Amino acid sequence: MSELLRPPSPWPAPQARRREFPADFTFGVATSAYQIEGAAHVGGRTDSIWDTFARRPGTIADASTGEVAVDHYHRFGEDVALMRELGVGGYRFSTSWARVRPDGGAPNPERLDFYSRLVDAQLEAGITPWVTLYHWDLPQALEDAGGWRSRDIVPRFVEYALTMHEALGDRVRHWLTLNEPWCTAFLGYAGGQHAPGVQDDVGALRALHHLLLAHGEAVRALRAADPSVAGPDAAPLTLGIAPNFSLYAPLDPASAADVDTARRLRDAQWGCFVEPLLRGAYPETFLADVADLWPEDLVRDGDLDVIATPIDVLGVNWSCRRWPARGVRT
Repeated sequence: MSELLRPPSPWPAPQARRREFPADFTFGVATSAYQIEGAAHVGGRTDSIWDTFARRPGTIADASTGEVAVDHYHRFGEDVALMRELGVGGYRFSTSWARVRPDGGAPNPERLDFYSRLVDAQLEAGITPWVTLYHWDLPQALEDAGGWRSRDIVPRFVEYALTMHEALGDRVRHWLTLNEPWCTAFLGYAGGQHAPGVQDDVGALRALHHLLLAHGEAVRALRAADPSVAGPDAAPLTLGIAPNFSLYAPLDPASAADVDTARRLRDAQWGCFVEPLLRGAYPETFLADVADLWPEDLVRDGDLDVIATPIDVLGVNWSCRRWPARGVRT
């Protein structure tokens, strides 16, 4: 590596000593529905935005789709057996909105039964299930109606969350509302690298806010519904969300431009999610960065209180450390 590109604070050398994990530490694995389930049009499942996006010519380098994937839908028993063999203690999987409420419409009891059997298989194997309600695969019909850019998506997400909780809440006590909402908002609606493949900066900011609002409303709804679903003797309900994080440090700490670039990247990747969730406000620096794009009608009275509804766990999807230099587009 050129000395000019060498990071100013390299990682410390690995320590040649054994580290013990606490006895109650859980080693887990995680997946997402579109990436593994396959069975794309079995039993009434309809297209998600990723089905549509992957079929678009030139979008995926090798034209791969999730039509079959690893066929987890039909082979989940084998997969759970492999997890047990590996000594896995927890399995975080996402459920397919397009499978259980096709086109965002009425619940599909047959497909809900698939997730019920999957949960039972995990419990029989001694594996704790963690459900992620949304891992990027919005029903295409809801995207056609505005998707995450429309505030109307919020009550639809709550409907979906309650459907899954009613089906699984007596056995599943750990729930995450959204996985990596930054990817949905900014890769999906600003950069267009992810489904639905849109480039709409203002729409991305609307998606950001509606994702957070849907999370908060769903947390409130799930807490209210849980006693009637799980019963008085159920284990405590754990609710949370899983943003993605990278640590941004300036390539040249003495450069004001590099320092500001790192700050803008932090704000735009996770600050604009975590601060509303935990502090009930968007970062002032982020709002200043997007002042020319931020819709005046976006945030309504009470929205930030809903978004900051207390959670039990904050998932940390850690990517990497980055050293951005001046001129990086954010």
